[in-house]
Amino acid sequence: MKSSVFSITVWVMVVFAGLSSTALAQSAQPYSGMQTRPIKALSDQQVADLKAGRGMGLALAAELNSYPGPSHLVELSDQLGLTSEQLSSLKRMFDAMKAETIPIGENLVAQEQELDRLFAENVISEQQLKEATENIGETQGRLRNAHLRYHLQARAILQPSQTRRCAELRGYGAEPQAPAHHKHNQE
Repeated sequence: MKSSVFSITVWVMVVFAGLSSTALAQSAQPYSGMQTRPIKALSDQQVADLKAGRGMGLALAAELNSYPGPSHLVELSDQLGLTSEQLSSLKRMFDAMKAETIPIGENLVAQEQELDRLFAENVISEQQLKEATENIGETQGRLRNAHLRYHLQARAILQPSQTRRCAELRGYGAEPQAPAHHKHNQE
């Protein structure tokens, strides 16, 4: 009995040691292959998305809280029973969103490219780093704000039933309920 317990213990230790060394090897090289990217901080897909004005998950706070974006509403217009006026408004919103977000995205790509260049050429100073990262952060904030703003505007033209239906069609379930107020707040 003791020898089988010992064998199992040794076996478990060997398995964990193997898993640990595999995990360590993987974690030691998490960026392997990225060193060849033109802009190290952005994948080719991210660059394409930024240049095309795609949301890249920037509006998830809105999307997942029943504030759908104009793009998805246009795609689902028949299933949502949108009126021609709603559909026309959403198409205009989508066009306006693209017109606003594409230049911001292109600017973000250029800023990341410049930051990458400064590091690649080994010429970056702390002041340049501070300025570059602050500019990138400001641009990211403007881009996210733009995407979220169009989600906010899109929901404003929907009927509550359309908002709920959109959440269902997108796989999010029904619209979340507003938090209940305490009785003393209602008095």
